[in-house]
Amino acid sequence: AGTRTLAEFGLVFLMFTIGLEFSLPQLFAMKRTVLGLGGMQVVLSCLAFGGIAWLLGMTVAGAMVVGGVLALSSTAVVMKLLADQLEQHSRHGRAAFGVLLFQDLVVVPFLIFIPMLAGDGQMQSLPAALGWALVKSAAVLVVIFLVGRVWLRPLFHEVAMARSREFFGMTVLLITLASAWLTDAAGLSMALGGFLAGLMIGETEYRHQVESDILPFRDVLLGLFFVTIGMSLDLDV
Repeated sequence: AGTRTLAEFGLVFLMFTIGLEFSLPQLFAMKRTVLGLGGMQVVLSCLAFGGIAWLLGMTVAGAMVVGGVLALSSTAVVMKLLADQLEQHSRHGRAAFGVLLFQDLVVVPFLIFIPMLAGDGQMQSLPAALGWALVKSAAVLVVIFLVGRVWLRPLFHEVAMARSREFFGMTVLLITLASAWLTDAAGLSMALGGFLAGLMIGETEYRHQVESDILPFRDVLLGLFFVTIGMSLDLDV
């Protein structure tokens, strides 16, 4: 479990470096892709896979869970493949990223809805639970954006004045992990927090230095992430 948790940081740093290459205007320009294409993919996949599971004899609740699970993709696998082939900024690369970003956001209602299907909660409390989760998630995202826009540039200016590469690198690690922790605490993915941290730092003039400092951590931990995926496979099953 400890190895798996450590390996998750590889995904965080992968999304962090991807965030460095984006800008806020680019992200806002993708809203149609994220909400439109991403929403359509999730809904259609849920209906298709859920319908197949129901036709095979599963209960409606079970089919809905199967549809939701199979509608989601692995951000780590897809973005790693696109980055290795230098296609993350191509038209299909941006479309894939928009879909993955929507999937990271839709995890919150899924995690609330699935236990209620299992009978662990009352369905009438679903709107209140979803509303609270959305408010909490929105608050965390707003905090990250405000901190990034107001404090990051002066903070990195002070850190750069110290002329210590180690201090600079540790500051980048702290900001990335703090952002990942905040999104995880809100029920969102840690990878989304890493992406937002990269997006905010990418708006500063220290983007290239940050990218060169973070690459060793990303490559080592991301390799560990894929190793743990292989370790979790049960060949008997």
